[in-house]
Amino acid sequence: MNQVAVYVRVSTFDQEKGLESQKRAIKQYLRGHEIANAKWYIERVSGAATKRPKLDLLKKAIFMGEVKTVIVWALDRLTRRGPRDGLDLLSRWMKKGVRVVSVTEQLDFGDDSGEMIASLLFSIAKMYRTKLSENTKRGLEAARARGVKLGKRPGKWTMEVKALREAGLSVSEIATKFGKSRQAVHNVLNGVTAVYEPPRRKQKR
Repeated sequence: MNQVAVYVRVSTFDQEKGLESQKRAIKQYLRGHEIANAKWYIERVSGAATKRPKLDLLKKAIFMGEVKTVIVWALDRLTRRGPRDGLDLLSRWMKKGVRVVSVTEQLDFGDDSGEMIASLLFSIAKMYRTKLSENTKRGLEAARARGVKLGKRPGKWTMEVKALREAGLSVSEIATKFGKSRQAVHNVLNGVTAVYEPPRRKQKR
């Protein structure tokens, strides 16, 4: 029975670099505290998303009494929907005797003082997300005003999809390799998503 769980989340903006940095910091913490039996829950979804499959599995494990300590890279990995949502989750876990550790913030949420600190951090996370969204909207509006054509450019990973499929890799294996969904891979293979094309270099005169 696992008593220690690690929850790691990256958004579509973080992707694999963010995942690896979180894993490195947490593994260092685990080694330093001689924890060898931790179960990892790795999620690739925005913190504001309503559907979080791995978090749901973690909640179930906590409900079943299988987890007594949850370790995260930072508290905002659990949610960015604000203090009410975050504190509701944290308080329910703490009432079950679950200890929550935030590695980068060097905080241990296991008592009333921890809950007060968590409230502040959740508020900051929500404020940051709101500010980021507002700045993005302003940037897009300014770009449109300048006549810039906007559209999501396909990622470089799309260049390798067809070759990997022809080499015998399954759609699931390709999706795992790039940290994408199976549907995203299907979209590339079926031409729904364009394949990345490197920008042409200007010829010197």
